[in-house]
Amino acid sequence: MQLGVVGLGRMGQIVVDRVLDAGHDVVAFDLDEEAVARAADAGATPADSVVDLAERLGADKRVWLMVPAGDAVDAALDDLEPHLDGDDIVVDGGNSYFEDSVRRAEATEAAYLDCGTSGGPAGAELGFSLMVGGPEWAYEELVPVFDAVATGPDGHDRMGPSGSGHYVKMVHNGVEYALMQTYGEGFELLANGRYDLDLESVARTWNNGAVIRSWLLELCEEAFAEEGSDLGTVADRVEGGSTGTWTVQEALEQEVPVPLIYQALAERFDSRSSGGEGPGRFSRRLANRLRYGFGRHEVPRREE
Repeated sequence: MQLGVVGLGRMGQIVVDRVLDAGHDVVAFDLDEEAVARAADAGATPADSVVDLAERLGADKRVWLMVPAGDAVDAALDDLEPHLDGDDIVVDGGNSYFEDSVRRAEATEAAYLDCGTSGGPAGAELGFSLMVGGPEWAYEELVPVFDAVATGPDGHDRMGPSGSGHYVKMVHNGVEYALMQTYGEGFELLANGRYDLDLESVARTWNNGAVIRSWLLELCEEAFAEEGSDLGTVADRVEGGSTGTWTVQEALEQEVPVPLIYQALAERFDSRSSGGEGPGRFSRRLANRLRYGFGRHEVPRREE
């Protein structure tokens, strides 16, 4: 299969590499010429624009967008639109708002698949979890690509009609916020409790057979190993929040109580209003460091 990939950041490059490793052909484009050169070194055919990418693809075009949510998706679609017809397929693998995905699916002549993508840079080796919404025929057509990009056949599925993939990913991120907050609060109690504990040891022990073991807990162990049990200079400031905000807004609209997700989101906002000065809340400092663990997001730090 031949796949065009637009957007060659950390996640986009992983898509390129895994698709190439599975024996498919890739045409790659990014505004960053160095990113295009890296994709070419990996075996992709370089393109110098979205239009050039479309022209290098065959009659039935399959294009994967891995660009930031919002205007960048619409801009890429505007460039692609004159070159697409109803036999073509476009995948949006970013964190787009699900209602934007519904709008784009209705406005785009090509079949539009909204693909929630989870796994972060670790997906380079392990593969991603892919939550796909859109026409069933288009999903089935791209199963070989999804098999390559995901952890395997069980790492992806069609969630339902247009919008459902990004809807499921939105709620996934809300759950992620709450889990990070819960681990943070537990370790905050341990850090300030009755005993002088090695939190790396606690996390490692929990990760081996305990009910609460998880990848996030493995990242807690990593954080304590690299920063120390006191988390060093990691600041009480947690970035991000758009998908969590969307989750809470949707819960209000559907009248579904999500107090844990809401509180985790509120903690993020409060961490920014406090300015990140002083030691701050241990739970939020751990959440800050966990974002680096799974997404390689920059870690705000405080002066010692």
